[in-house]
Amino acid sequence: MQYSDAAIPLGHAWSSPFVKWQGSLAEVSSLDLAAAVTSRAMADRDIDPAEITGLTLGWTVPQPAIFYGAPTLAARLGAIGVTGPMISQACATSVAALHAAAHTVDSTGGVQLVVATDRTSNGPTLTYPAPSRQGGAPVQEHWVLDSFARDPWAGTSMITAGEAVAAELGATRDELDDLTALRWEQYTTALADDRAFQKRYMVPVEIAKKNGTLVLDADEGVRSKERDAIGKLPPAGPDGVHTFASQTHPADGCAGAVVTTVDRARDLSGGAGVVRLLGTGFARVAKSRMPQAPVPAAAAALQAAGRSIGDVAAVTTHNPFAVNDLYLSRETGIDVERMNTHGCSLIWGHPQGPTGLRAIAELIGTLRERGGGVGLFTGCAAGDTGGALVLEVTD
Repeated sequence: MQYSDAAIPLGHAWSSPFVKWQGSLAEVSSLDLAAAVTSRAMADRDIDPAEITGLTLGWTVPQPAIFYGAPTLAARLGAIGVTGPMISQACATSVAALHAAAHTVDSTGGVQLVVATDRTSNGPTLTYPAPSRQGGAPVQEHWVLDSFARDPWAGTSMITAGEAVAAELGATRDELDDLTALRWEQYTTALADDRAFQKRYMVPVEIAKKNGTLVLDADEGVRSKERDAIGKLPPAGPDGVHTFASQTHPADGCAGAVVTTVDRARDLSGGAGVVRLLGTGFARVAKSRMPQAPVPAAAAALQAAGRSIGDVAAVTTHNPFAVNDLYLSRETGIDVERMNTHGCSLIWGHPQGPTGLRAIAELIGTLRERGGGVGLFTGCAAGDTGGALVLEVTD
């Protein structure tokens, strides 16, 4: 979809640090995390809660009281009386949430707050009544692990999708290990100068707990992926080309953004500039071919934005498998070194809902370093789906 007057004030897209699952955020509700991180982000940017006219909440893993999620979160942020949609679209949740907010701004104006939050740690086990089964035994589903293990439409797992695309592409183990090591090197550039790049968008976590205050100001649980070391790892499955290094890890985190009109974004940025939202695109591919989906999603977003690949100055991706970026490169001609110049979900992890928003915050930061330009985020989601966003840092 194309947008005519939707923008993010420069500096008004943010993310918490991401934490590996069963790490420091394993027992923190993703709604509590969203309240803490978003409150801090708003305070740091002098955003008056009274200015917020709508809130879009993205999440994919149920948490206690999530039924009341959007209006309750708005109230906790001081935006009394504000509500909006709750969106869950696997790893395309961030793009879908920004799409909803941008469409609202185009239609009615206002200041929309987008929050995406998830905790994959300790995901719930749901029990569904089934009185007609033998003995009346209920049906149970582990929300996170069962989703990783089986796509109900295709009947296969996520790693199976990655390996299928790698086989059809003719991707070798060496190619995927080389790309993984490159992504690690790119992530380390974001840590230079006391994490100067990350600190431009990253909001520390500070949450009161019974035994003191939990404070996190940097990613937790990120493992180095240097070429020599990852080359010695066994494949993740029989005869596979992906290892536990060349696929991402589940994580916990939160991200957000303010979406408003171009003129209001210019005011809120204090003259720093605006990030125009030009277009979004969503696509599906064949069953269990998830790593292919970012390509048609990107094409749809570029078409909606009235731009071409040649117009794009920077690219970030959600790449749960190294083959995602290799496929994108071969299909579009974008060199893998031009993508994800400061890191990606392959390295810093995969909390699902907020994953795309963090990558978009890094895309904006990369373009800001270069003095502006058009950027593309694209990523896969849920079996055979992808979502993409085209934006422009300007003024």
